This record gives sequence, structure tokens and C-alpha cells, in this order.
Amino acid sequence: MRVTLKRKKVVIVGGGITGLTTAYYLQQKTKAHNLPIDIVLIEASLRLGGKIHTVRQNGYIIERGPESFFDTGSSVRKLARDLNIEHEMIQNNYGRTFIAVGSKLHQIPSNILLGGSPKILPFMTSNVLSLMGKFRAAGDLLLPKLPHAADEPISEFFNRRFGKEVVENLVEPVLAGTFAGDVDHLSMQSMFPQFYQLEKEYRSLLLGMKKTGKGIYALVDTPGELHYESFENGLESLIESLEKALTDVTILKGLKVNSIEKNNDDTHLVELNDGTSIQADKIVVTTPFNVTKKIFPDSTTMLKVPDMNYATIATVTMAFEKGSMQKYEDALNFFVSRNSHFAITSCTWSHRKWDNVSPDGQELLRVYIGRVGDESIVELPDSEIEKIVLQDLERAVGLNAQPLLTTVARWKEAMPQYTIGHELRMSTMKEQFYQEFPNVLLTGSSYEGISIPDCVLQGRNTAEQLLSQFAESKVAM
Repeated sequence: MRVTLKRKKVVIVGGGITGLTTAYYLQQKTKAHNLPIDIVLIEASLRLGGKIHTVRQNGYIIERGPESFFDTGSSVRKLARDLNIEHEMIQNNYGRTFIAVGSKLHQIPSNILLGGSPKILPFMTSNVLSLMGKFRAAGDLLLPKLPHAADEPISEFFNRRFGKEVVENLVEPVLAGTFAGDVDHLSMQSMFPQFYQLEKEYRSLLLGMKKTGKGIYALVDTPGELHYESFENGLESLIESLEKALTDVTILKGLKVNSIEKNNDDTHLVELNDGTSIQADKIVVTTPFNVTKKIFPDSTTMLKVPDMNYATIATVTMAFEKGSMQKYEDALNFFVSRNSHFAITSCTWSHRKWDNVSPDGQELLRVYIGRVGDESIVELPDSEIEKIVLQDLERAVGLNAQPLLTTVARWKEAMPQYTIGHELRMSTMKEQFYQEFPNVLLTGSSYEGISIPDCVLQGRNTAEQLLSQFAESKVAM
């Protein structure tokens, strides 16, 4: 006798990269094994992709959100291969990296940031540190393994190993220019746990970095320099390919989830802002944690966890005629120390980093502005932000020209801040929350990594976890 299995419905809340990846891998397994699963993806905005947003116009490729990624575990490459767009992946061109301290830019060895085999001598001779700062940083070579708490601020860990100047003039500006983070509050355990392992195995971080080929991020699992990566037609190519591939997924755009309530039979009622509702057997919620809390008003677990801190930033992209900047002609980017006279937090020469982002004869610069504790600058009018950026670029790189175009993209509460105790706080919260809502999974940038590769990996793992739960209940397998 043939048994007909009842169809089950999975609702995915949030159409960013995590939600899309979850939907894609769940769809692929559902199709491959002919599973009775219907998938619905709900996105509050009218477009998919979340912060990944590429504008293509008049020969420009402008990234309003993130413009590249470090694919240390090849999660994005695997997804691109599955989508048949791996051939569209590109790596950055080479160029010098600088740190702005005071009113000047100081070159730093790129391997210190990106991996490979960090050369200690160029690091110690860099002008980014004073003579005393260099001696203190070199002390890492002699220091024993130092005890550390279960979690601690990033600044405390690096200050212990290298001294205050390395924290202020290297670690902090790179993190501020990448994650808009405050190193005095960000969690070492959540952001850079690999450094604990380096200290444990090699005692000296400098020696450990040299022997393992791991840069300041300490994220590379195999020797070899890490590259920035993107797609030849912009990061949104990945989003567009995912959306095109989701042929068996119902995608609802422009609808907001107001609440999710558990029914007596352990199914869930998803209430939408248009007055309709969806009955779901399983739910994946990928929205930012503070948004997720509002979706579950009846969760006692959510109420006990404080709101998460998020950084508000803006990206400013400007185009200029070729030759508008006479200094640092081979520079790729610079990061800005708090001990500087600049309002911006980082700047990238996009036309040098990538080959096809601007028309011939034009240069494209991309600037971050705003960081934790300095969000008010992002709220200024576009014209004021443009003026501030131009003033900074004039002082920093000798720019003396008006832009051919300026694009300002604001991202309010865009960067989750993994503060001290984040990992334990989130794991404890999830464990208790799943007792309340056993058929709901929480995932995304608020939990286990904010980078694009981290979110892709979380999406794939979530799809596998769903399938495992279905198999255990003998519903779909």
C-alpha cells in the first residue's frame, strides 16, 4: 500500500542573502528527493538582497551596500558553482594599503591584513607606529601565553599582545572601516576566536601569523593570500541568480510579518501586515534580532534578552575625471584611525580594485562614513555629506575636483555589533527559544557572522537542519 504524505509548508522570513540561500538549498533538496514541502519566502521590501544592492548605470557599477567579501571557507564559491555563475567571480587587483593617523597616510604591509606570510620587518618599519610603539609591538615575540577570560573586548586582547598603538592605529581603524565597530566593546570570541588558537599553539601571534599565513583577520584556514572577491557585474548578480533559480518557491515582496503565533498542534500562524495570514509547519526567521523580537510578542525568552546594538553607516560613491588625484597613484584603499583629522572611516579606489566599475577616463572612489558613537553624521543631507567627504579626500589624497556623480546610501542600524558575551548570550537564547517554538529556526547576521560568506553558510546549514528535522519526524523522508 502506498502512503501519501501530507504536504508541509516552510515559511522563510527575510529575503536577504541568508533567507535566499536557505530557500535555494531547501528547494534543491526538495526537488532532488521529491519531498512534499512547499516553500514561501516573505520580504518586507520590494526587492530581494537586503544590503546587497548594485546600481548599474552609464558604464558604472556602484555598490550601495557591501562591495566585496573574503570567502575564507568557499561558501560563496560553492553557491556560485551550484548556480552556474562561478565563472563570473572576480578577485581584486593589487595595490597599497594605508592607515590615516593624524593628517597623514601611512602604508602598512598588505599581508598583515590579508594573510599570506606576514613579514615582520616591514611591519616594524612602517610609520604607522612610533618607535616606542614598535618596541612594544615587538614584545609579542617575547611574551608568554597570556591568560584570558571566556570573552573579552578586542582592544583588550590586542593591547595585551601588541600595545595600545597597534590597537589604535591598526586594529581599530580596519575594524571601524569594515564593520563600523567599537573595539572596546566588540567580542573577541565572536569576531576573532582563531587568534586565541594562534596564541595557544605558537605563543607569539606574530610568529603564529608568519607560520600559518594568517593575516590580521586570522581567518584563513590554508596558507596563501586572501583576496577580496566579487562578481564581474556586481554583487547583486548573486541575488539575481538566486531569485531566478527559486522556481519552486513562492516569493512575496512588499509584505511585512507582524507576528508569529504558535497553534495548539505546533504549527504556526504567520500574520502579515495586509491582514492575511499563512499557516506554516516550519519557519525560518532571518530578520535582524531587534526586528525578530517584535515578531514574537509572546516569547518570554525574547523579552529577557536586551536589544542588540547596530551601527548606522553610509556609503558614498563618487566619480571623477582621470587624474583628479595626484597622490598615492598605486593605492588601493586606506583606513582611518580615531587619532586622525578625518570624518570618513575608509576609502577605496574602486576603479583600481576592480577593472570594470567605471567608464574609460574616469575614476571611482567609495567611502564609508559613520561608526558606533558617530551616527549623527549619517543623518546629514547628501550635500553636506558630499562636502565633508570632499574635504577629507582633499587633505588625504590631494583631490581637487568636483565629482561627476555622487551616490549616498544610508544604512540605518545595518551592522550588528557582537558585544562581549555575544556567543554565549545567543546560544543560550536560542536553546530556550526553541523550547518555546520548536518549529522555528533563527539565523542570519545577528547570530553567527555578519559577512556574506558567513550568511551563505548559515543559510545552507539552516536548510540542512530543516531537512534533518523533517527526517527525524518521518514526515518528508
